[in-house]
Amino acid sequence: MELQKKKAGAEIMAFKKEEYIRKPEWLKTKINTNEAYTDLKKLMREKGLNTVCEEARCPNIHECWSERKTATFMILGSICTRACRFCAVNTGLPNELDLNEPMRVAESVKIMGLKHVVVTAVARDDLNDAGAGVFAETVRAIRREVPGCTIEILPSDMKGDYENLRNLMSSGPDIFNHNIETVRRLTPRVRAKATYDRSLELLRRVKEIAPDTPTKSSIMVGLGETKEEIIQAMDDLRAHNVDIMTIGQYLQPTKKHLMVERYYHPDEFAELKEIAMTKGFSHCEAGPLVRSSYHADEQVSNASAQRRIKYMQGVEKQDNKEVDFSF
Repeated sequence: MELQKKKAGAEIMAFKKEEYIRKPEWLKTKINTNEAYTDLKKLMREKGLNTVCEEARCPNIHECWSERKTATFMILGSICTRACRFCAVNTGLPNELDLNEPMRVAESVKIMGLKHVVVTAVARDDLNDAGAGVFAETVRAIRREVPGCTIEILPSDMKGDYENLRNLMSSGPDIFNHNIETVRRLTPRVRAKATYDRSLELLRRVKEIAPDTPTKSSIMVGLGETKEEIIQAMDDLRAHNVDIMTIGQYLQPTKKHLMVERYYHPDEFAELKEIAMTKGFSHCEAGPLVRSSYHADEQVSNASAQRRIKYMQGVEKQDNKEVDFSF
C-alpha cells in the first residue's frame, strides 16, 4: 500500500513537471548591473520609493535603468487592492496615503537625470478618488522639477469613475496608458475586478478629454488566446481611438500565478506588429520581452519630444557638459 502511494505521488510530480513549458532561448536577457543601475537602485531605497520595474519583475529593468535613462515609478504604496492572476505585486490592505510621495518622486527624477518617466500605481479601490489626486500631483511635481522630462501615466480603471479621470488628466501627461492586458474571452480569468469594456471606455474618454494626448494599451500573449482574438483586440482598441499598442510574452511570476500556455516565437511577434501597424496604430512594440513601458521614451508626440529636446539642449548649454537628449 505504501509503495503504491509513493508510486502515485511520483506520477503526479512527473505530470506537474510536464505542465510547465521550458523557456526558449530567446527569452534570456543580458544582466547589466553597472554603476548607473546600482546607483538608481540605491536612490529608490533611500527615497522609500517603489518601481514596477522591480515589483513586477520586468526583464528589461537593466536596459531601461542603465542605458535608456527611463524608469517606471509605482506610487500609492506597494500593496494592491486587486489580485490579478498574472501580476506579482502584493495584494492586501494598503497603507495610508503618503502625501509627500509626489515630491520624492520628482526629486528622484531630477537626481537620476531621466528624460522620460512612467508613473503607474497599484489599484486603490479603497479610496474615493482611486488615488487620482496623488497621481495628478505627482505629474505636476515632476513638471516643476524637470520641465523637459516627458511623462507617461499608467493608472487603473479607477472603478469607471470618469470625474476621477478628469482630475488625473488635468495634470497634462504626455501619454495616457491603460492596459487591457488580454483578449476579451480571457479577461475574467486573468484580471481581478476589471472588465474588458470598462478599460476600453476609459481609453475612449481620455480622447474626449484630451484629444491630442496619445493613448496606449498593452496585451500579453501566451495565456491561451487565439490569433483571431488578438486581431479582434487590435480592432477594439482602434475603435476606441487608441494610438499605441504593445504586445509581449506573458511570463509566470510564481507558481501561484497563471501558467504559460505557450511561448510565441519572435517571428510571430514581428507578424503581429505588422498587422497592428496596418490597423492604423501610430506605434507598436511587439516582442517576447516587450512590456507596457518598453521604449516608452520613443512613443511621445512630436510636440512633447521637441519640448524634451529643447530643455535638454538648454541643460547642456548651462552645464557646459555633454548630455544625451536623443529619443
